[in-house]
Amino acid sequence: MERGFLDKVEDNAAVRICVTQNSLQELKEIWDQWHEEDRELFYSNYGDLPYLLDMKVDKYLFRALAQFWNSAYSCFTFRKVDLVPTIKEYMALLRCSKIQVDRIYSKAHKGDNKCISWRNLKEVVLVHPDVKKRVDVFALSIYGLVIFPKALGHVDEAVIDLFDRLDNRVTPVPAILAKMFRLLNACRRAGEGRFIGCAQLLLVWFHNHFWKVDKMAILQNLQEENIEWRAPWLLPDEILYRCGNFDWVPLLGIWRAIGYAPLLVLRQYRSRQFVPATQGLAKCEFSYGGDGYKKRIREISNAWNQTRQMKRLAVRPMTTPEYDEWRVRRVNDNIPKSSHEGSQSIEEHLRVVPSELEILKQDFERRNAELEKQIEQVEEEKMNLRLDADV
Repeated sequence: MERGFLDKVEDNAAVRICVTQNSLQELKEIWDQWHEEDRELFYSNYGDLPYLLDMKVDKYLFRALAQFWNSAYSCFTFRKVDLVPTIKEYMALLRCSKIQVDRIYSKAHKGDNKCISWRNLKEVVLVHPDVKKRVDVFALSIYGLVIFPKALGHVDEAVIDLFDRLDNRVTPVPAILAKMFRLLNACRRAGEGRFIGCAQLLLVWFHNHFWKVDKMAILQNLQEENIEWRAPWLLPDEILYRCGNFDWVPLLGIWRAIGYAPLLVLRQYRSRQFVPATQGLAKCEFSYGGDGYKKRIREISNAWNQTRQMKRLAVRPMTTPEYDEWRVRRVNDNIPKSSHEGSQSIEEHLRVVPSELEILKQDFERRNAELEKQIEQVEEEKMNLRLDADV
């Protein structure tokens, strides 16, 4: 029944997307043949990457999921719910001790780099006498063929450059998210396209938030209770929510840049959801080339030297009244809207991110107002009782 529903989604899809991948069978066979000592060396240096080799990509599910991508806000929008993979979540999934959350890769590549074939890399992995060298080249192959695929069967030199900087504790996660968001945006806008990216990581993230229920039910009629808001493996209590003067988090990819707003999805951290600041988010996407792109890259790179994080605020209810109102009025690009609606309201352009103290203050004032109304009602009832007694 589930497959029938996903077939129906494909037949009536607003976005026809084709997932294109490298064959990973040879990588998997090499990993399966390694001794435990070699595997432990890999885990200690590069984290949990090998599990991606066993992750089967459900292309029907991926195509159905792509229908809910909202390029206006760089997130998935399911009815009244926004969800998006975050930097903290992807870092937790990769579990690589080398990388540091605020050290980003910032070298621009225009997409005309040379490539190295997997056949040449495989020879090094199989016959090189140095175990450390074999492990390094195997990890590079996963980065080039699984995480940052471009030309099938080859590893782009730009990926090699990023990989070499892992020793400097540079995190690849912003670049991973940038590539995924850009591909989804391109397919969404064109109504079709090929997704040549790390579909495995996205689906692992998806299954960890929706493991409780049938996938068909999720996509047909998602309810908030269907969602595992905070994935069980997500340990950090702090949320990276802005960089420098940006009200959101800009992402420098290997070939292109984009941004996303973690404040849109505070519920993924089991935190109180308020109205997020998203001014400029829709205009932050750009390619590397043309006038001014180097200046924009420098601005983003400098902004990452001033990251801001906030503590989780786990209070009830999970959304503020202001957010509920804003969410109803918001214009999305993945659901039909009437033509007279604008792209952003003036209130959103002027939105300032409230502090935790302000959120608690608003919550206290709202509850205090409710108590005052209840007291007035009780006093009125008492007065009516006295009048009845006098009569």
